This record gives sequence, C-alpha cells and structure tokens, in this order.
Amino acid sequence: MMTPMRADPKPIVDLIIPAYNEQQNIVALGCAIPRDYFRHIILVDNNSTDNTADLARQQGFVVLHQPTRGYGAACLKGICWLKLQCPPPEMVAFLDADLSDDPSLLPKLGKPIARGEAMMVIGSRRKLAEPGSLTFTQRFGNRLACFLIWLTTCKKFTDLGPMRVIDWPTLLKLDMRDTTWGWTVEMQYKAAARKLACFDIDVPYRRRNAGVSKISGSIKGSIKAGYKILMTIFCLWCGDRCGKWFGCAKQKDIAIDD
Repeated sequence: MMTPMRADPKPIVDLIIPAYNEQQNIVALGCAIPRDYFRHIILVDNNSTDNTADLARQQGFVVLHQPTRGYGAACLKGICWLKLQCPPPEMVAFLDADLSDDPSLLPKLGKPIARGEAMMVIGSRRKLAEPGSLTFTQRFGNRLACFLIWLTTCKKFTDLGPMRVIDWPTLLKLDMRDTTWGWTVEMQYKAAARKLACFDIDVPYRRRNAGVSKISGSIKGSIKAGYKILMTIFCLWCGDRCGKWFGCAKQKDIAIDD
C-alpha cells in the first residue's frame, strides 16, 4: 500500500547517472540539473577512458567508480552507495549523461510519487521526441518490449525511457539484478508484474548533446541491446511462471499432508 511522503515539500531525492566516456557532456549536464531538488547527484563512472570522472567531481557530483562495464552494473553501484546513507532517500531518480532527456523535468516526474499517487514514473519519449533523436530500431524495439510487457502482465507502458523516478522502498523490493541493457525493462516488468502503481509522463527527447551513443551509435550495439531487452522479458516471465507453478504445487503438497 502506498503511503504519502512526508509533508515537507522537498523530499529527500537522490540522482544516479551512469556514464561512460561522457566528458563532452558533463559541464552542460551540471548546469542543466536542478541542484536544489537533489540531496546527492551520483555519477557512476563505468570505467571511462576520458576525463568524465574528473569533470564530474569539478561539478560537485559524488563520483563512484564501477570497473565492470554495463548500464545496470553502474546503476547497481549507485544503489549500493545509497544503502549506506543515513537517512536513506525517499525517491531515486535515474538519468543518462548525454542530455537527450531534459533534467529540469525530473521534479515533474517525482511529484506523483511525493503525493502518494505512484511508486514509479517513467519519462516517455514516444510522442515528444525530436525527429532523428530515436532511430527506427529504438522505436520498434521500445514498442515491441512494451507490447510484451502488456501481453505478460496486462500493464501498459509507452516507452522504456531511461529518465525515471522511483520510490526508494519500491526500488529495494524490486531486487534489481540486470547488469547490462536489460535494466530498464527489468524494472518495468517487475513493477508491472507486482501490480504497482506506475505510469508514463510524456517528456521531450532530443539528439544527444555530444559524443556517440553506446546503443544507437552502431547497428551492432542496437541489435545487442534489443536482444538483451527481449531476453530479459522472456526470462522474467518464465521465472514468474515457474514460481507460480511451484507455489501451487507446494500448496497442494501441504493440503495432502494435512
């Protein structure tokens, strides 16, 4: 059951930014983030070979180093660090470092959670994306993944947008595991399967500020990410089905023993 956040109009919100070789974007990113909304801005350097980490420190970010490459691995590193903070956050936001999403909209995504109306809010890029900012492969993959989530959980999403805000206790309960590009879909599938209150808010999306995308920047990257996302949904669905089957079998065994 959802419980409203404290009456304080400024809840404790922390931001996690996974980053790999984003030195061209860090200064602009620091200027775009609404600093007064966040307690900690955590940039997880995913073993960059450029000056991403140093520039992030200059911007006042908390910089963590995750040598194991992978989007999910970087996010998990940030979560582990937040578990050590006292008090813990009330909400956690996730944002890519490329400035394709507008960081100034994160407070808007957090409002429904602060009001107790939602546990997770996704920034959906589908309607307001700038022409050319999402490739055909990305659009098709997002639609297919959202369709599969709906087919297996009856929950409708419109996007797997990386900009999102989630209630901290909910994030812990989801027990996130994926260390690569299946991270976003794992979060949404698990939330949908558990019938949690979550929805999309349309947000603008633009071409990345600088640099090359690790996914859409190459055909190989797009195919690998798409495959990983679809396999994540399949594995989570199979896990849920097996869990339900074994749960029913266990209940039958108990009934027979009784």
